[in-house]
Parts: sequence; structure tokens; C-alpha cells
Amino acid sequence: MSYSKLVSLSLFLSAFFIQGYAHSQATVATTPVKTIPSLDVSRYMGTWYEISKFPNWFQKKCVSNTKAIYSIKHDGNLQVLNSCKIANGETSLAEGVAKQIGAQDSPKLEVRFAPEWLSFLPLVWGDYWVIELDSQYQVAAVSDPKREYLWVLSRTPQIAPKVYDDLMLRLQQQQFDIRKLEKTMQQNEL
Repeated sequence: MSYSKLVSLSLFLSAFFIQGYAHSQATVATTPVKTIPSLDVSRYMGTWYEISKFPNWFQKKCVSNTKAIYSIKHDGNLQVLNSCKIANGETSLAEGVAKQIGAQDSPKLEVRFAPEWLSFLPLVWGDYWVIELDSQYQVAAVSDPKREYLWVLSRTPQIAPKVYDDLMLRLQQQQFDIRKLEKTMQQNEL
């Protein structure tokens, strides 16, 4: 094969793959993440156990028993207390605050774990969008508009396999790559 044909073939294949990649990125970018229609914040309060998550840098040290406890603060914002077991058996705690964005029943929240004196900085706030929630407020999925993060939460440390599988189907329909999910270990599973 001549040099010019090899270059032409290389350019064609490169263009083909770039076009395919751009199309796949455009599909994701043009399909916004859908939240639940509304969130009753008072019903959402209490303890939520992490069932699975997309791996992330700020939970790297967590090895089991990850949970979050939400409560309403006197100013109407939410107190968030995250905890997990780390490798040495100790419990790691992170206290934060969350606030609803928009209407009083908005499923879109922002959460901050940085000190309050940094709360004026937009970068310390992270999106916390409730994208799945059963009518009994027992199982939830939380993400962000870019699909970078995903958590599956439950009021109990384990959920029925069918409930989890059905949720996975709905998350796939929202174009989440559920293969990236890591199941969270509970103490009795270790």
C-alpha cells in the first residue's frame, strides 16, 4: 500500500471515530438528567444507607457502612451528616449543609461540606439532584446534571434484588453507565 493511500485511510478512520465519539457525546449532552417531579423535604429527612455509588475521590477511604443523616436546621436548610467505616475500623464523619434550589418542593439541592466562611464560593457547592424516589420514600437515586456522580440510597442497609434491578433499568434509561456502580459493603457482609 502506498504512503498516500495509508495516510488517506488513516485520516478516514480518524474522522470516522471522531464523528462517532462526537455523536455519542452529543447524545448524552442533549438528553438532560430528569429529576423526580417534586420532593417533600420533611419526608426525606432521616437516615439513608448507601447501597451503591459511582466511585469518587472524596469517598476513597470509605470501605463500608456508608450512610447519611438529614435533618432540618432552624434556618430551613438541611444538616447533612455523612459517615462511613474506614480501613482501620474507625468511623469517618463529614458534616455539611444542603439547600433547595428553586421551589419549596424542588428535587434539586446543593450541598456543601466546606466551612461556612467559604459558602460564598460557588465551587464549594455540589449538585444533589433526586432523580429516583419511590412513593414511600424508601429507595432513592441521587445524581448531578452531568452524570458524574450517582448514589443509590435506601432507608435500610439492603434492598430487595428486584427493587435494585428495576431501579437499574430506569437509570439506564436516563443514560447512566450502571456498570460503573460499586456496591457498598455493610458491616455484616465483611
